[in-house]
Amino acid sequence: MKKSRNNLLPYVEGIRQKFAHHRNDFNAGPMKKYMRDQFEFFGIKSVLRRELSKEYIKFVGLPPANELEKTVLQLWDQPERELQYFAMELLAASKKMWVATDMKWIEKLVIAKSWWDTVDFLASNVAGPWFKKFPGKKEKISARWNASENMWLQRMSILFQLKYKSETDRKILRNYILPLMESKEFFIRKAIGWALREYAKTDPKFVIKQVKELPLSPLSKKEAMKGIERIRMREEVQ
Repeated sequence: MKKSRNNLLPYVEGIRQKFAHHRNDFNAGPMKKYMRDQFEFFGIKSVLRRELSKEYIKFVGLPPANELEKTVLQLWDQPERELQYFAMELLAASKKMWVATDMKWIEKLVIAKSWWDTVDFLASNVAGPWFKKFPGKKEKISARWNASENMWLQRMSILFQLKYKSETDRKILRNYILPLMESKEFFIRKAIGWALREYAKTDPKFVIKQVKELPLSPLSKKEAMKGIERIRMREEVQ
C-alpha cells in the first residue's frame, strides 16, 4: 500500500476520515475532561464508535499481515483517543495474524498514552489471548512485567488472566500479587482486587484463602470480596 500525502497508511487515513466526519465538539469536551485532559477526542460516543469501526472493517477488511504492526502503531500515534480504541480493537480482531515476536511492539501500546481504558483492554483482550496462542512466552514476559517499575506493565501482569476462568494459573496469580500487594498505587490495588474477584467466580475458596492470608490493602480486599458476596447472595436466593 502506498502512503498517503500526510505519511499515514491509507488504512489509517481512511478510519481517521470516517471518525472525523462524525466529530462532535459538544461531546469531546466532557470526554477529554473525564480522562483528566490527557487525550484529545473526536467526541464520538462508544456505541456509535463501535458501529463505525465494525462498518469500516466490514467494507475495507483487516490490514495486510505485514502492515499490522505499522497500522496499529500509526493509529496509536494519532492525537484522538478514539483512534487508539480502534487500534486495539483492530489488533484483537487480527488474532490469526499474530506472530511470536508481536509482544515486543504490543508493549509499546501499554507504556505509551497509558491509562486504564487502553491498558485493561490490552490485558484481557490482547495479552491474554496472545499468551494462549504462544504459551511458551507467558511466564518469561509476564514475570518481567510484574518486576517492572512501570505501573501499567505491573497491572498487565495481574490482569492478563482476567478471562481465563478455569485455565487461570493460580500460582502465577498469587506470585504476581505478592510483590505488589503493598503498593500504594490505586491502579495496582484495584487490579489485585479485580483479578481475585473475577477468579472467585471459578474458585471462591482460593480467593477467600488469599484474602485471609495475605496483607492486602483494604481496597484490594473489598474488591476481591465483592465476588464472594455475589456468590453467597445467589446461593441464598436458590
